[in-house]
Amino acid sequence: MLRTRLRDFIITKDDWIFAVADYSHEDGIRSILRYIPDPKGARGTIKKYRKMDFDDSFIFMKTSRPEWVSDVHIVPWDSVKEILAPDKILPLVANRNEKVKTIVRCLERYVTPERMGVTGSLLAGLEIESSDIDFIVYGNSWFTARDIIKREKEKKDPITEISDEMWIDIYNKRKPDIPLDEFLIHEKRKGNRGMVGDTYFDLLYVRDWKDIVPCKRGKDIGMMTIEATITNADFSFDSPAIYKIDHPEIEYVLSYTHTYAGQALVGEKIEARGMLEIVGNIKRLVVGTKREPKGEWIRSLTLLES
Repeated sequence: MLRTRLRDFIITKDDWIFAVADYSHEDGIRSILRYIPDPKGARGTIKKYRKMDFDDSFIFMKTSRPEWVSDVHIVPWDSVKEILAPDKILPLVANRNEKVKTIVRCLERYVTPERMGVTGSLLAGLEIESSDIDFIVYGNSWFTARDIIKREKEKKDPITEISDEMWIDIYNKRKPDIPLDEFLIHEKRKGNRGMVGDTYFDLLYVRDWKDIVPCKRGKDIGMMTIEATITNADFSFDSPAIYKIDHPEIEYVLSYTHTYAGQALVGEKIEARGMLEIVGNIKRLVVGTKREPKGEWIRSLTLLES
C-alpha cells in the first residue's frame, strides 16, 4: 500500500515530480508540481528537467491537467509511479554530498539516521551548485537536532551562523508583513537555520507516522486580528504550524507560511492576523491563506517586549 507524507516527493507516470504539501490525501495526493522533463532544462544529467516556480506550476497544470488543480495539485494515486521518501534517500545523498554528510555526522550521536531525511532538489537528484539543503528530522527528534545545531554554530566549525546579508536575502524572499527587525528577532531565536561552508540549510520538521492527523478544511468567516496566550506549541514547526491558544472564541492558530513556524513559545502572548475559519464547532485563525500573506502575521508580543 502506497503512503506518503509532508515533504516526500512523488513521480508520476509522466515523470512529473511533485512535492507533497501536507498530510491529507483522501482524494489524491495534495502536492505542488516542482519539476517537469525538458530537454533544454538545467537540472539532471541523464534526463533533463526544468524547475517550476509556484505560479508557473499552476499555469502549467491548468493547461495540462486542469482536473488536478485545486488550492494545491491533487495527484490521483493511480498516476503515481514512484514515491521518493527523504529518510530512504538520505544515505545516497550523503554519499555524494559532503555538506549533507557533515550535518548527518553532527546529529547522528543523538538522532538515529532513520529519523533524518533530505528533501528539495537533493531528494530528486536535481540539485545544482547553488542549491540549498532542506534537511528533515522527524517527530520530537527535531527538537534534539535543533539544539545540536545551535551548539555547533557556537563552535563556528563546521556549522556556522547565517550572515546578515543572507538574513536579508531570506527576508526579501519570504516577503513577510512584519518589519525586518521584528523578523530577525523571531528568526534568530528559532535556531533552525545555518550554513555548512557557503551553503545555507534549513532544519525542517515532519511528523512521525503515528502523529499524523489529517487537517480538515474549514469555512471562511472573515479576516480577524487577535491577541492570545500560547498553551501548546508541540507542532509549531510543522506545516501547517499549530499553536493552541487561550482565547474566549478561537481554539488555535494555524500557519501555512514557513515564516511563522516556531514564531512563539508556550506561555507567550501573541498578536495574530489571518482568516477566521470554522470546522465543525471549532473556530481557528489561519495565517498564510495566500502565497505571499500580506495583511497576515504572527508576532510574539512577549519576545518583542523583552
